Amino acid sequence: MIAVTGATGNVGRALVDRLLAAGAPVRALTRDPARAGLPGRAEAVAFRPDDPAALFTGVTKLFLYAQAVTAPLLAAAREHGVRHAVLLSSGLVREGADESHPIHVMHATAERHIRDSGLAWTFLRPNAFATNALQYAPQVRAGGDTVRGVYADALSAPIHEDDIAAVAERVLLDDGHEGAVHRLTGPAATSNAGQVAAIGDALGRKLTFEEVDPAEAGPELFPYVQPRMLGRLLETVAHSVGVPPEITGTVEELTGTPARAFDQWTRDHVADFRP
Repeated sequence: MIAVTGATGNVGRALVDRLLAAGAPVRALTRDPARAGLPGRAEAVAFRPDDPAALFTGVTKLFLYAQAVTAPLLAAAREHGVRHAVLLSSGLVREGADESHPIHVMHATAERHIRDSGLAWTFLRPNAFATNALQYAPQVRAGGDTVRGVYADALSAPIHEDDIAAVAERVLLDDGHEGAVHRLTGPAATSNAGQVAAIGDALGRKLTFEEVDPAEAGPELFPYVQPRMLGRLLETVAHSVGVPPEITGTVEELTGTPARAFDQWTRDHVADFRP
């Protein structure tokens, strides 16, 4: 049995579907199983850390989001038979990183708890998620042809959430990944303005990126970013202007299939940008 936390999230849901398709038994841990809309073959269980027996009995492998990781939870998982934890960490955790960055702090702390838990572990460290482009969806759905955003020339190599799930699937089902750190990216660099243009192409529209002064950027431009994170996020994006991003071949190395380009992601998510 494999337990998946965050089973209704972008990566978690894709992973649940992949594991079920591979014939693996899955316990999907989610805040509200009744409303989760998960496949019937998944055993949906309320994520209640105060009831570890319900979460972990019969489970040998565990997929974790950093927000779910605590030392007591890991101790309970090990006590109930879990042997291997796979963490969705962050590419911001790397040598020479700004260790004060809140995203780094959260994920590095989760990694430390897992290393100290006595469980075998594997860390997945993706850089930019293609799903971050959903921040533009409200503007695109409104029907205009201009999309406002910061740093038109900021570069990243966005990774499709299902490519992260595909790597997680292999790590959970195959042997030999214990103690490994896998850095994950998409296959090519694209700018923020290029992402907006690609969204327009998928919709059959010509969208233009209008650069906004970062000092004027607020929640309306970043609806999925916690306010306390916004300032540091803007700093991170600023540092990527004109800077070629890290690009790895890890997705293809581990899955046998190349990572999908950003324009493929836009085609897969075209409904998210339609009214």
